[in-house]
Amino acid sequence: MQFPTMAKPPVGIVLDTDMSRPDDVLALALLYGLDGKNEARVVAVSVSKPNLKAAALAEVIGRFYAGAVSGAFGAVSRTLPVGLALRTPMDEDTAMLAQTLARPEYQHGIHQLNDTAEPVPLLRNALTAQHDQNAIVLLNGPATTLAKMLVLPGIKQLIQAKVRYLVVSGGNFQTGEPDSHIRADIPAAQKLFQDWPTDIVVSGEELGSQILFPASSIEKDFAWSQAHPVADAYRAYRPMPYDAPTHNMVAALYAVRPAQNYFKTSERGWMVVDNQGRIKFTPSPEGKHRYLILDPAQKENVLRALIELASAKPVPRQPRFPRQQQQQPQQQQQQQQRPQPQPLPDKKAN
Repeated sequence: MQFPTMAKPPVGIVLDTDMSRPDDVLALALLYGLDGKNEARVVAVSVSKPNLKAAALAEVIGRFYAGAVSGAFGAVSRTLPVGLALRTPMDEDTAMLAQTLARPEYQHGIHQLNDTAEPVPLLRNALTAQHDQNAIVLLNGPATTLAKMLVLPGIKQLIQAKVRYLVVSGGNFQTGEPDSHIRADIPAAQKLFQDWPTDIVVSGEELGSQILFPASSIEKDFAWSQAHPVADAYRAYRPMPYDAPTHNMVAALYAVRPAQNYFKTSERGWMVVDNQGRIKFTPSPEGKHRYLILDPAQKENVLRALIELASAKPVPRQPRFPRQQQQQPQQQQQQQQRPQPQPLPDKKAN
């Protein structure tokens, strides 16, 4: 619940991800790195890959940054319920998921479907709780859940009130070919670009393919913890060493730091997804859609920021109401200084 006297917090990130490849876990780590710097708050995480271990890995990473294994303290509120898309049969476990979760250090509470949240209400409720124009939605996977959310009554008005913009990791504006995120649910992507009421910024596949996350960083910059779920997931995905594309990471970086000019942006226009999953862009001054363009002069700065934020140690969350907490010791001291009532003298019977 919000009150008028509450200070406006950092922007809230509502993330829908499929947790299927290394840059998914790296992007989530990056967002928690920005959370630790008080530049953003991770307020909702939903997994579009219908797999319990995918949701469990998202929870493990949240617990890691809340202090479990990593040793950070005071950040319990970062552990969030994880939404999970439902589809039967569920996707099979992958090595990245199964091998990472096999480590006994990584405890989680997701063992059956009832341990997860329904993704559409989860994301809607997260938006409802945000201050106006203080939320950013980040899509690092198929558009299935967001498309389902768009059919809720009054949801477009809610999105317009709460969301600054939507950032989508998908498409390819260099070759025009569809990427795996769009192909996974073409009708959902078509609905998303047609009906989403705020600005949309798209990070195409060609961008993350030109900026690779170095395997050497996994071995060096994440070594401060002997059990690091992000590093373990990276190693389990395929034999090391390999440098992973940063599709989802660059989308997350732009989402929170658009003013840093890490990337150039296209002119405004409209995007339409065809029946093969290709994104068609038509320039228009009235358009609400843009896509990111690599700036060669910023490439090293981008990679440096990705490494720094993704490998950052967890930071204890500062109290949301510091003034109240500061007043409590003063109040206790005042109570201690108040004169204590003196006991009444015993009355002796005559």
